[in-house]
Amino acid sequence: MTCLECNKNLGYLDHRNSMESLGVELCSQHKARMEDLMKKKGTPLEAIQLYYGLKKVGVAAMLEWWDGKKSIDIAISRVKLNIEIDTEYHMMTHEQAINDLEETMHSFRNGFTTIRIPHVLVRHYLKETVNNIIGIMEGLKANVKVI
Repeated sequence: MTCLECNKNLGYLDHRNSMESLGVELCSQHKARMEDLMKKKGTPLEAIQLYYGLKKVGVAAMLEWWDGKKSIDIAISRVKLNIEIDTEYHMMTHEQAINDLEETMHSFRNGFTTIRIPHVLVRHYLKETVNNIIGIMEGLKANVKVI
């Protein structure tokens, strides 16, 4: 049991506390940082779980990346992929749908692809979600090489 951020060996209490609050293995210092990020930026728990799921398989992602207009939950700049975690997709209004579409347009104009992932997919199907994101990354890499 090691911290996914710094590879520090975790004791039983650090491991248990981190798994209970975040669902990922982090030392007390990095757990506190993630909890602070959630409080200050409103980062969804599932964004943190997905970030570390991607990190485990070697994907260099960034949490809460500023795109010039707003903060993106997860960005993978190498393939120009923005990932947003939808936590309230079942309550979407037409105003929110238009705002999401405008944000996607802004990303496209800057050469980025934005995907929105319902939080329940990350919560219940993390491994499959990570595998699908890797597939999307491979497709984006292939398309970038073609151009």
